[in-house]
Amino acid sequence: MDSLEDIHTGFQFSNFARNETLVAKGFPMPKSRKTGTTIAGVVFKDGVVLGADTRATEGDIIADKNCSKIHYLQPNMYCCGAGTAADLVMTTQLMASQLELHRLNTGRQVPVVAANRMLKQMLFRYQGYIGAALVLGGVDKHGSHIYSIHPHGSTDRLPYTTMGSGSLAAMSVFEVHWKPDLELEEAKQLVRDAIAGGIFNDLGSGSNVDLCIITKDGATMLRPYDVANVKGQRQGKYIYKTGTTDILSTSVRPIQIVSETVRKVGEEEMETA
Repeated sequence: MDSLEDIHTGFQFSNFARNETLVAKGFPMPKSRKTGTTIAGVVFKDGVVLGADTRATEGDIIADKNCSKIHYLQPNMYCCGAGTAADLVMTTQLMASQLELHRLNTGRQVPVVAANRMLKQMLFRYQGYIGAALVLGGVDKHGSHIYSIHPHGSTDRLPYTTMGSGSLAAMSVFEVHWKPDLELEEAKQLVRDAIAGGIFNDLGSGSNVDLCIITKDGATMLRPYDVANVKGQRQGKYIYKTGTTDILSTSVRPIQIVSETVRKVGEEEMETA
């Protein structure tokens, strides 16, 4: 059985020195691939609205057209993620468990600022090697909150924010149309338009628009809220009638059995010629 010193949890970078040595000897590490996502969040009159697209990419390949990028942390807070999918899933799951322990130990609802502090300290510890860019949103006794959390650990508290490769297009929508004390339907439409801006102006973002509405009464996931890229119908028919292409020649060769293997249940193979 392993000793307690040999058991590790969380992210490990114990092979960093080995990898640097391999690079020095002419064995370069695989190049990082650009990821694509559009995530956003706004504060409205009664809470917050979070939004995300649903395209997951692997280099130039669309790996998943309906990926969920809005992650549960607590009943009063959710987190949108952009970056490396595995890092995002593990980071949010680890933080969700830590926040639940915090709630059980204190016997009270976890403040959103506590989740922000725990996430930024964790990411700063790894100096950006965890590819997780987050938009944290939630409602507690102090009000409604939106935080942007960068992979290296810096954070901002804002009335609206975007992250991901489509963030510039989404931010342009917010800067034109956001106003204080938005109504729920206005906030939903604004976040939808911001995510759609990323979907139609960023190749790494696409497919559907997911929303998460958080108020003092709880959270509601709308998945999908809108299908931005509707798949078109095939217009032509590609089944050709027999005889469309002339057959120039025909050759028929009989199959010759060289050897065969016969196996019975519970017996060894017996080869026959």
